[in-house]
Amino acid sequence: MAASNVKMINPNAEVIGKRNALNANIAAATSLQKIVSTNLGPKGTLKMLVGGAGQILLTKDGKVMLDDMNIAHPTAKLIARTATAQDDITGDGTTSNVLFSGELMKQSSRYLADGCHPRVLVEGFEQAREETLKFLDSFRDEHKDASADNELLQAVVRTSLRTKVHRELADHLTPIVTDAVLAVRRDQPELGPTLDLHMVEIMSMRRKTAADTRFVNGLVLDHGFRHPNMAKQASKCHVMTLNVSLEYERSEVTSGFFYKNAEEREKMVKAERKYTDDRVQKIIDLKNQVCVGDRADDSFVVINQKGIDPISYELLFRAGILAVRRAKRRNMERLPLALGGYMVNSVDDLTPDCLGYCDSIQETQMGDDKFTFLEGCANAHSCTILIRGPNEHTIRQVKDAIRDGLRAAKNVIDDGAVVPGAGAFELAAHAHLLEFKKQVAGRAKLGVQAFADALLVIPKTLAENSGLDTTDAIIELLEQAFKGRRVGLDLDTGKAVLPDKEGIWDNYCVKRQFLHLGSMLAEKLLLVDEIMRAGKQMGKKQ
Repeated sequence: MAASNVKMINPNAEVIGKRNALNANIAAATSLQKIVSTNLGPKGTLKMLVGGAGQILLTKDGKVMLDDMNIAHPTAKLIARTATAQDDITGDGTTSNVLFSGELMKQSSRYLADGCHPRVLVEGFEQAREETLKFLDSFRDEHKDASADNELLQAVVRTSLRTKVHRELADHLTPIVTDAVLAVRRDQPELGPTLDLHMVEIMSMRRKTAADTRFVNGLVLDHGFRHPNMAKQASKCHVMTLNVSLEYERSEVTSGFFYKNAEEREKMVKAERKYTDDRVQKIIDLKNQVCVGDRADDSFVVINQKGIDPISYELLFRAGILAVRRAKRRNMERLPLALGGYMVNSVDDLTPDCLGYCDSIQETQMGDDKFTFLEGCANAHSCTILIRGPNEHTIRQVKDAIRDGLRAAKNVIDDGAVVPGAGAFELAAHAHLLEFKKQVAGRAKLGVQAFADALLVIPKTLAENSGLDTTDAIIELLEQAFKGRRVGLDLDTGKAVLPDKEGIWDNYCVKRQFLHLGSMLAEKLLLVDEIMRAGKQMGKKQ
């Protein structure tokens, strides 16, 4: 009847009726769930995505896969957007979100087939969600000053990285990511601890293997010294971050030299050149002021965002000053944070306070490219993670894993809490909801039961991806969970394990977000009674 009403309004409309619309949503949700389920956990498999031009991408990161997949079904597209939105907010939980949403729809289909109305299930979902979020607050472990607990940070980062890359590489990257997060953390009296992950520069070099990825306590500039005779390395370096042109500058208006003889021409050339040479001399004077006495053997380095002409380079070289020209803007913004000092925009009234310091500077040539390493910064608030790999696929996989690890560490510091992993929370929440169901009146019990059963999709999928007997593993784990023990799944043996003893931790905000977003999306989809292709182009004015 409803379809005929729409057809009467718009004869060209395409309409899917009530029961078919619900079945279409359930089918789309469960299909997307099956696609990503094999990627969950440390033992999840990879997906190969092939582009239209033959590009190949191997990944097990849920966000990367959903972003690059061409999803046509509107319901599946909605679920994918919701899941990737969670990654944008928390940095993780994309796959878990899709699994939970799909499982809620799958559990609902059992009750809908028996004639239960979707509204009844939605009311149960709402009560179960609120109770589960309350339980999450009591289940988490508080760590108010997580940045002071290096072991905890490494455990959280390791848990996140092992779901993205293989175990050995994850263990190698864990201290790198942890050191980077602690390097850029700043304590501000008014705002408290702040953490800006944009201050972690992620650079990649197509060279060696991923195991050669390393942390640089400083910066890596992707260019080197231009003067052929300048030293390629230096120690105890006083660094000036400069934004002043040291090039010969012509006048901006049309002008020319008018002279009677060669001597007058020479005088005019020297007078015009003197403007630039005076700037260079002021830098040399500051170097002579700083590098004296006990610091006479120290090095003086100039990193300039603008140009340095050959004559200025020669003057600096003769004064024993190393110089880099045309540094990129993003590097110039990070240099004062990494080395100290501040950006110099005028060479007038230079003082030693404007200088930063690092233990060593070294230029390295790799193929045709030159890189300058500035390392050993005492109070750095910016740092670099140097990713190496034999091909673009490996570099991209490591880069995605490092970004997720950085977000995981940041979440711990921001939340001040962690949640036991390995499916421990889902098992405990399932047991708690079954007790809570006894307090729920009426048919809403069905929704609570469906919600509780849907939570088990995480430990079930972990067991299945590890090649374990899912039924035996879940039964054993639930027996322990009903006794009030915080147990998770050992992916090697299929037995119960204590995540807090093994150092398996998840982010509190990730769990909270996927519970909220996954259940909200399932509720909306269950209440859809018609799918119509009869509207205008949404988002555009006609």
